[in-house]
Amino acid sequence: MIDKKKHIYPIRSGLRTYLIKYGREVDIPVHYKELLRFMSSISLYDSRGNDTLWETVFYNEQDRADIYYNLRKIYAILKAEGDMSVMQHLYVDRVDLCTYGNTKPFRIRIVNRINDNFDYFYVKTADASRVYGLELEHLLSPNRISYLVYQDTLIEEHIAGIPGEQFMRTQIKDPLLNPIRISKEFVKFNERCFVRLLGDMHSSNFVVDVTPDFEEIHYRIRAIDFDQQSYEGRKTVYLPQYYKQNNTLIQLGIKHITPESMAQYQREERALIAFRLKTSTIEIEDILYSMERDIIAPIENVESLKEDLSKHYKTSAFLDCKNMGEILRHSLRQVLHK
Repeated sequence: MIDKKKHIYPIRSGLRTYLIKYGREVDIPVHYKELLRFMSSISLYDSRGNDTLWETVFYNEQDRADIYYNLRKIYAILKAEGDMSVMQHLYVDRVDLCTYGNTKPFRIRIVNRINDNFDYFYVKTADASRVYGLELEHLLSPNRISYLVYQDTLIEEHIAGIPGEQFMRTQIKDPLLNPIRISKEFVKFNERCFVRLLGDMHSSNFVVDVTPDFEEIHYRIRAIDFDQQSYEGRKTVYLPQYYKQNNTLIQLGIKHITPESMAQYQREERALIAFRLKTSTIEIEDILYSMERDIIAPIENVESLKEDLSKHYKTSAFLDCKNMGEILRHSLRQVLHK
């Protein structure tokens, strides 16, 4: 589906102004480049002995004490508005580096020394596409997102859930699985991604949040990778239904959901997006204003996508768009018009 590595786009003045206005730009004590000063690394394996493709990194003694203390401060800023008094019992257990990721993120494991409970957060190179994706997820999806930006560093909270590929491999044949509910959620997730133009949602880039209800089990599919926000030039990239990695969920939906039910779920999700647009009018207008004056995709991708969406919606409104921000604005208008 995606044959070229995406470029990293810097955060320009318009997006920086938005981040400052809404409290996302926060001075932090350690930056991404400082975490690159590690001395050595080893491969990280899971409990079954499989290579996770992450590497645990090690710092010299002097750097480690300083970096670990500042990482705890970042976690306090992210989770407790900087109140270190509630973080005294937490410590940094491990710093991992993902060498295959587009932005080579660091994953920080924070442990509670009282009960051994743990949490993660991520330190990444700030990419404008990803920041737009995080903010649009926060505004237009059912999920709230905690993230911070400072200069060229992005801090993200961990999004909990069962990785999509693992869910399809281990949970799909569970006798307690409700195939209609998970299929419904995939339809709604597919619609959310398409409307707000979030691409590359194959099974490695989303998780399934499973919540037992008093009678049944509730499923929520959550995106965890936002690099491909409004970047690619093909309509199909923004539709998870076209990724072969998602075939297990797709076939489940074909088996258990009728076309009439699918259309109903699509209308329901579009109605919810329309409601969020109306309740976050100022924030949406500000983020679109920034996107329309920013460069987050090659011009050939813009030209290709507006042609695809013009044919899909049977309207010429997209053909006058000059950038991805304008295309997204028209995509959201389709929801409001209907």
